[in-house]
Amino acid sequence: MVSSMGYSRNPISSSRDRRRGRDRRSRSPIRRRGGGGRGGRGDPGSNLRKPRWETKKLEPFKKDFYLPHEAVHNRSKSEIEKYREEKEITLVGENIPKPIFKFDESGFPEIIIKELKKQGFVEPTAIQAQGWPIALSGNNLVGIASTGSGKTLSYIIPALIHISHQRKLSRGDGPIVLVLSPTRELAQQIQTVCDDFGDAFGVSSTCLFGGAPKGGQAADLSRGVELVIATPGRLLDFLESERTNMCRCTYLVLDEADRMLDMGFEPQIRKIIDQIRPDRQVLMWSATWPKEVKNLAEEFLDEYIQINIGSLTLAANHNIQQIVEVCQEYDKETKLISLLKKIMDEDENKTIIFIETKRRVDEITRKIKRHG
Repeated sequence: MVSSMGYSRNPISSSRDRRRGRDRRSRSPIRRRGGGGRGGRGDPGSNLRKPRWETKKLEPFKKDFYLPHEAVHNRSKSEIEKYREEKEITLVGENIPKPIFKFDESGFPEIIIKELKKQGFVEPTAIQAQGWPIALSGNNLVGIASTGSGKTLSYIIPALIHISHQRKLSRGDGPIVLVLSPTRELAQQIQTVCDDFGDAFGVSSTCLFGGAPKGGQAADLSRGVELVIATPGRLLDFLESERTNMCRCTYLVLDEADRMLDMGFEPQIRKIIDQIRPDRQVLMWSATWPKEVKNLAEEFLDEYIQINIGSLTLAANHNIQQIVEVCQEYDKETKLISLLKKIMDEDENKTIIFIETKRRVDEITRKIKRHG
């Protein structure tokens, strides 16, 4: 099965020293602690200059590794249409490969298929079934799917395969794959998935996020890592200080692109993309498809294929009962505490309280704690 995709490396062979080094990093407390995603002060990336790509001789790279399984190749148009309808898959683009129905049709190395089954996955999710063939064919991709759809594996496994087909890193090389995440928490979740599947390819990875000491992260970059997961601000810090570079980056992932734009990361994203060669492969993932995300895709992705899982518009939940209590300002806190006590007696007692300022949030929190 490995040879059907033309792998140039044995997926389970790698330097023992390299793997041990990666294991040490995965246990490093520095990489697992820290604050939010923005990182840095002032205007991150203000000292970076966009390379003049037209004057540079770019190293060729391979990005099309997909050879359809015989069962997929022989599947009829009506079967494909029925599957896409059942899974609520809609597509926009040209030359879209057929989806796979089973892991055994993916062309992945057996060790990857075993790991998928070991983790309890029975069959590909909709986004994986259609996304894997698209990503492995070297296409740019926009995936619109909700959280929990399996999107992380949709880009991580193709990323590992992409790395396995490229020239090994030389001293001073930056990563081959970059995954941008809006938050530290998501970045660390992605790192966990990399840990689960990266050993099969001998791939080294690290996680860069703000609010944590830079020493451990900088050491990882100095040793050389093929896959970097990063929040925009911290990555720009390292690019500005020349601790890493994007000269070898040929596979870029923007995860939760809508959230990154909501958090005000668009200027940082633009500065990072400017540092990456223009013929890169890009995969953009989003839970929604607002105008801002669409504009970003149109600007930075050439001839992309768009996958939508479910509806493109968010449906309002009409099964909501709204109760309004009018009271004087001085009576608000007493009524709030009384209401919370009633809610806590119910089985479904999750509550969100909206407050205008952080200072007021702290005050209300203290008062709620005093009342138990």
